[in-house]
Amino acid sequence: MTFQGFPDEGLVFYEGLEADNSKTYWTRHRAAYDSCVRAPMQALVDDLAPEFGPAKLFRPYRDVRFSNDKTPYKTHQGAVAHQEGRGAGACYVEISAEGLRVAGGAWRLESDQVERYRRAVADDVQGPRLRAVVDRLAAAGWSIDGDRLTRVPKGYEVDDGRADLLRHRSLHAGRLFEYADWLHGPEALERVRTSWRDLTALNAWLADNVGATTKEIRRR
Repeated sequence: MTFQGFPDEGLVFYEGLEADNSKTYWTRHRAAYDSCVRAPMQALVDDLAPEFGPAKLFRPYRDVRFSNDKTPYKTHQGAVAHQEGRGAGACYVEISAEGLRVAGGAWRLESDQVERYRRAVADDVQGPRLRAVVDRLAAAGWSIDGDRLTRVPKGYEVDDGRADLLRHRSLHAGRLFEYADWLHGPEALERVRTSWRDLTALNAWLADNVGATTKEIRRR
């Protein structure tokens, strides 16, 4: 199946789910989710796979075990693509009633990865390289986010404007394309493709300097 856009019925499905996040609603409208949300999302990431690698679609069910919010279903459909063997750094896409969200970077880092990240930020070559990548994304309208400390970790001193980067325990960039008619056509694919290409430098820096998790290394 070639991606042709996200049908309006899929966004209407999520508007209804936001109003009635119940098993009754889900069961009644499951066909709309399958055909107008999940199927086009799978087609989109399949079309992107030759350039960015295969993607995993997230399950629609929320993990409510440790959450105060017990609503059972996610009000968006997300997918993430990892390039095999590249370690930290991934591309993400999400569709919801709000629109299309794209993102990239590292959302969770193990303690040894965090230490490698900090050493690279403090490095006189790799640190400025990341600074330039992050500044370029921010200037282009991307939000720069991630888990971060309130102050620079002990043992690190940076006086050249990289202190904010040192406080990060994870680092990712994202942007939201609010609902527009182009979501219903092939232009949505090109928007994601262009956005993921914009994130290439960030993911390359993370892959080169942070690397894989311990679990991934053991699999090799």
